[in-house]
Amino acid sequence: MSTLTITALQSSLHWLDKDANLAMFDKQLKAITNQPDLILLPETFSTGFAINLDCAEPENGKVLTWLKAQAHKHNAVIAGSVLVAQGDKKANRFYWVKPDGEVSYYDKRHLFRLGSEGDYVVAGQARKVFEINGFKLLPQVCYDLRFPVFQRNNNDYDVMINVANWPAVRRHIWDTLLMARAMENLCYVVGVNRVGEDGNNIAHNGGTAVYDFKGDALTKAKDNTEQLVTVTLEKAPLDEFKAAFPAYLDADSFSLI
Repeated sequence: MSTLTITALQSSLHWLDKDANLAMFDKQLKAITNQPDLILLPETFSTGFAINLDCAEPENGKVLTWLKAQAHKHNAVIAGSVLVAQGDKKANRFYWVKPDGEVSYYDKRHLFRLGSEGDYVVAGQARKVFEINGFKLLPQVCYDLRFPVFQRNNNDYDVMINVANWPAVRRHIWDTLLMARAMENLCYVVGVNRVGEDGNNIAHNGGTAVYDFKGDALTKAKDNTEQLVTVTLEKAPLDEFKAAFPAYLDADSFSLI
C-alpha cells in the first residue's frame, strides 16, 4: 500500500535574516522523531515576505545549499519557497529538493496585487507536478489558493501543497479555500502557514493543516504556535473514493493559455 508521511513546520520567521532562519529550522528539524518522506517549510522561509527589499538568493546560493544538506541529512524531500534573483526582479520559487541533491522547482504563478508583488516578482508560467512514493503532488504558493482554474485536477495529481505567508486578518478564507480545493479536486490538501508578525507589522496566526479528499481535517496545528505537524497519507482510500465518486469525469473541458 502506497503511503506518504509529511512533516510540515509552522514557524515564525526572522525578518531578512537568512542565517537566523536557517539555524532556527535546523534546530526544528532535529526535533523530528519519525522518518518523513517529505518536509515542508513556509513561503519565503529564509527571509519573510520581503519582496520589495534586496534579499534575493542567487540561483545556487546559500539557501539552496542548505536545502540540499538537509534533504541528505534527513533522507527526505524538503520543500518551501525562496526569493530567487531573476534579472532585475525575483522569482518566488518553491524548491523541491531530493536526498540525492536533485532539484526541481515551481515559480509562484499568481502574484499578490494588494502587496504589489508583481512589481518585484516574475510570475511563473509552468504548472508543475512532482512525484514521490507513488503520489503525484501539485505545488502552490500562498495567493495561488484563490485561483481554482490553475489548480483544477485533471486526474493528474493526488495531493495539493500550498506554502504561505497568509495573514491572520484573512485566515477564514485560508481555512475555507483549503477545504474547498480538497473537495472540488478529489485530493488531499496540505496547507503550511507561518505564525508571528513580520517586518511590515503583518500578523500571521498559522492554520497549517491537512485535509482529505472529502474536506475533513486529518490534522491541524495550534494557532499562534510554532509546531511540527506530521501526517501519513494513504493512496488506497483516495483511489477508492474517486472510483466510487468519479466527479472529475464530468468536469468542464478548458485549456490555459
